Amino acid sequence: MKRGLYILLVTLILVSCSDFQKTLKSEDTSAKFDMAEELYNDGKWAKSFRLLDQILQKYRGKPQAEKLTFMHAMCLYNMKEYYRSSYHLDKFTDIYPQSEKAEQASFLSAKGYYYNSPIYSKEQKETIEAIEKLQLFVNANPNSQYLSEANTLVKELDFKLEKKAFEIAKQYDLIKDYKASIKSFNNFLLEFPGTTLRSEAFYYRLDAAYNLAILSVEYLKEERLNEAIGYYNALKKAYPNSENIQNATALYNQLQEELNTLKTKS
Repeated sequence: MKRGLYILLVTLILVSCSDFQKTLKSEDTSAKFDMAEELYNDGKWAKSFRLLDQILQKYRGKPQAEKLTFMHAMCLYNMKEYYRSSYHLDKFTDIYPQSEKAEQASFLSAKGYYYNSPIYSKEQKETIEAIEKLQLFVNANPNSQYLSEANTLVKELDFKLEKKAFEIAKQYDLIKDYKASIKSFNNFLLEFPGTTLRSEAFYYRLDAAYNLAILSVEYLKEERLNEAIGYYNALKKAYPNSENIQNATALYNQLQEELNTLKTKS
């Protein structure tokens, strides 16, 4: 019984493939249209795309063109070819701005850019492009059904930029370029005032300032000790219950001790 079902299944697959190849090679545009739509509805994006790619130009200016153009772009999107799908979805909205599919196409085009955004540790050109595309969509469609998802994607991408800037500043601290680390954390706090990494940025800025002060030459030491103490006070005021407050207080005590020793000498 099982063997018979297996043979039947294989036969059906072979017949299906044979029909597809026959239609693909034929000159029957209508047959290609029908099969492309059937394959599209069955989620067979690659095969549907091959047929659509052959007939799309032949339907330009005809009533079916709008539907075919959208399906053509959506095949690419569902095949996860996001660079190409975003291009074709944008093209669709340019040609058919009044289409009932225009809003969906515009959102999915922007979402395609989101999918092309790399991990935070890499160059973030695509992330910035994705934020711009999604923000343009939000601004143009304030009542869209996709608004909530678009805003969520923007927040996720924004955090990626925050994380990138934060890790760069932290890396300067690790390689002992303390001045660059302090400057980077100050810029980070200005650029991302609402960041969830704000408390950590305050702490690591203090850590870099502490190291810079402790290792400083004598004539710059007092100024840098006071600057570092100022960073501790800012952290304590803004985040008195920070998970880093104990370590920060230990740094502060050492800074205060170093400052008292310096004043005693003078």
